[in-house]
Amino acid sequence: MFGYIFNFGWLNDLVRFLVENIFKLSMEKHIGSAVHFFIYDTIKILILLSVMIFAISYARSFFPPEKTKKILTKFQGVKGNIMGSILGIVTPFCSCSSVPIFIGFVEAHIPLGVTFSFLITSPMVNEAAFVILLSAFGFKVAFLYVLTGMLVGIIGGMIIGAMKLENQVQEYVYEIKSHGIESYQPTNRERAKYALDDVISIIKKIWLYLIIGIAIGALIHNWAPEDLLTKYAGPNNPFAVIVGVIFGIPLYANVMGTIPIAQALIAKGVGLGTALAFMMATIALSVPSIILLKKVVKQKLINIFVLITGIGIILVGYLFNILGGFLI
Repeated sequence: MFGYIFNFGWLNDLVRFLVENIFKLSMEKHIGSAVHFFIYDTIKILILLSVMIFAISYARSFFPPEKTKKILTKFQGVKGNIMGSILGIVTPFCSCSSVPIFIGFVEAHIPLGVTFSFLITSPMVNEAAFVILLSAFGFKVAFLYVLTGMLVGIIGGMIIGAMKLENQVQEYVYEIKSHGIESYQPTNRERAKYALDDVISIIKKIWLYLIIGIAIGALIHNWAPEDLLTKYAGPNNPFAVIVGVIFGIPLYANVMGTIPIAQALIAKGVGLGTALAFMMATIALSVPSIILLKKVVKQKLINIFVLITGIGIILVGYLFNILGGFLI
C-alpha cells in the first residue's frame, strides 16, 4: 500500500483512466502514451517539487547568505572547497543568482577557488534534484550524481584557486563594500511562511522550463527514432558523452526541466552517462549563465571555468556510462 502511494502508482492509474476514458486515446498508440507521459510526469514532479522546495526552504532559512559567507570564511584550503561544495547543495541557487553571490563572496574575502566550488555545485546539485533522480532512476544513480557533482565542484574550485586568478575578476567587484548585518532569527511560523512563499515563487519561475522539458521528454519517449539516437548517443559511441555536453551548452534550463529529458533519452537507448552529462552541461555551462558570470569575471577566467567544468562533466558522463549496467 505504501509503495503504491509513494511510487505514485495511484497517479499512474488515475492518468491512465483519464487518457483512455476521458480523452478516448489508446495507450498502445504514440499519442496516448505521450499524453500519459506528459500529464503523469508534470503532476508527479510538481508534487515532489512542492514538498521538497518547502522542506529545503525551511532548512535554508537557517542559512541566509550572510551566514553562508561567515561559514565559508572559517575554512581554508581543500576544506574550504569541500565546504563550498556542500553549501552549494544545501543552499541551491540558479545561474541567475551567480552575480550577486559572487560579489558577496568576494566582498567577504572568500578565496576565489572556494567561490567557484560553490558556483559550480549550486545550480547542478540540490536536494530536489536528488529526489527527482531517485524517483526516475533509483537511489544508486541519484547518490552517485550528487557525489560526482560535488567532486566536479571541489576539484574545479581547487584548480581555479591554485591558478591564482584573482586578477581575472572585474575591478569594480573589489571596490564594492557592504555592511554585514546580523541575520534576523525568524520564528517557526515565519520560517514556514518563508518556505511556502518560496514554493510559490520557485514554481512560478520554473514551471515553463519544467513543462517544456516534460513535453520534449514525451516527444523523445514516443517519437524519436531509437536507431538514430542509439547510433549517435548510445553507449557504443565513444564520443557520445562529448556530443551530449556540446548539445547541452547552448540550452538553458533548470535542473528540474532537464531530468524528464534525460529520462526519455535513456529510455530510447542513450547511455546513462551521456544523458546526465547533457543535463549537467545544460545547467552548469549554459550560454545564459556564462553571459551572467562574464559581468563579474574576465574572459580568461570564463574560458578556464568552462574548460575545467566541461572536462569534469565529460569524465562523470563516461563514469556513468561504464557503470550504467550496475546502476539501473
